[in-house]
Amino acid sequence: MTALMWFRNDLRSIDNKALCAAVASGMPVRAVFVVTPEQWQRHHMAPVKVRLINKALEALALQLAKIGIALDVLSVEDFAGVSACLAQYCHQNTVTALYANHEYLVNEIARDEAVRAALDVACHFYHDSLLTAPGTVLTGQGQPYRVFTPFKKQLKNQLLTGIPEVSARIKGQAIAAPPVPVFSDAKWDQQLAPWPRDEVQALAAMRQFVTERVADYKSQRDFPELDMTSKLSAALSIGLISVRQCLWRLLHEHGDQVWADASGAGTWFSELVWRDFYQHVAFHFPQVVKGKAFQTETDAIAWSQDESAFNAWCQGRTGYPIVDAAMRQLLETGWMHNRLRMIVASFLVKDLQLDWRRGEAFFMRHLIDGDFAANNGGWQWAASTGTDAAPYFRIFNPTEQAKRFDPKGRFIRNLIPELAPLSDSAIFDPSGVRATDAYPAPIVVHKEARLKTLAMFKAVKEA
Repeated sequence: MTALMWFRNDLRSIDNKALCAAVASGMPVRAVFVVTPEQWQRHHMAPVKVRLINKALEALALQLAKIGIALDVLSVEDFAGVSACLAQYCHQNTVTALYANHEYLVNEIARDEAVRAALDVACHFYHDSLLTAPGTVLTGQGQPYRVFTPFKKQLKNQLLTGIPEVSARIKGQAIAAPPVPVFSDAKWDQQLAPWPRDEVQALAAMRQFVTERVADYKSQRDFPELDMTSKLSAALSIGLISVRQCLWRLLHEHGDQVWADASGAGTWFSELVWRDFYQHVAFHFPQVVKGKAFQTETDAIAWSQDESAFNAWCQGRTGYPIVDAAMRQLLETGWMHNRLRMIVASFLVKDLQLDWRRGEAFFMRHLIDGDFAANNGGWQWAASTGTDAAPYFRIFNPTEQAKRFDPKGRFIRNLIPELAPLSDSAIFDPSGVRATDAYPAPIVVHKEARLKTLAMFKAVKEA
């Protein structure tokens, strides 16, 4: 009799509900991870994120070996092959119970249902990845929330009645760790270097951020030149750290400031809640997982098919310095600052009138922290097609955004060296940057593009 822990986006040995339950069963425990390269490719998973998963599994195998658990890494093409793969593994290793943590997207739910049906063993699934499980934060009428602010208020009220506990470390007799196969390209290691690659590094980074930088997070997080974001998004996306660990450390260091929206701790808490919110939205409104807009009437918008404009956006050659610097940051590092994500998304949709789904997929193909629910929610927020109380006429002016959030132009100069000689005023003005032949002229006039977008959205809303 053996208990099998099936790892997915929860690559840690500490505070892992399913793993704790498997150990508590009293049976010997084995662990497995199933690589699904074709599925990942269809979901536009970035190669740098695949590399992060590979390195995280190497570290996890060592951590599990310290407590007497062997981790086996299997491989099938896609989710369709997972159930047969696990059924064969369970038979070969006398597995009598499977333990895993819930995932909430359409394909993942279908995969888990297929595994339940195929395995002749008891299957136990646990809610682990969020502060609150989908279906537990509902309106007074028992309906899922469609707007963030009331969702956050209700979630906070629930947390105030009881903070979810962090599990104690698991103890066990050490064994030799089995080797983890290589299924990623080492050429991405340079992009990987600044990021936590295992649970030990993730915990250390989280503690340092909460202790040293959270207090100033609200006032400084929007300035890409500053290192004021947590840089934990990649770790959270594959479960190197739990959201419960983040909340407990916040409470330990900052107490009731966590519940105050005006504080740095409260602002970072809101970011953790946004992560929950978009997962809840994807669960309750599965059309967003299937390429549809949350506001269904906006699917009628006739988006531009201008390939040259899209390619210029992808390459960071739009002629708008803050947009181009942000896109170059993504291409060079596999990550983009959150304020910049909003600016470039607004530019793609509201200045170029290009379909938000194209930007959504491009981000996923490059982001080390690519998380479908958060990425989809962010893009639909920017495109005014999603769960957003703000109307469609919120359109970012890229030049004014640059002046506000990169006031000295330092971030722009760092990513676009051909603009470095320009003055602080000229570097923001698309007409002024034509002084250099190495940088393109603006591909659109923002004022004209804004009016075109307003008319486009207004026509659809009225129809």
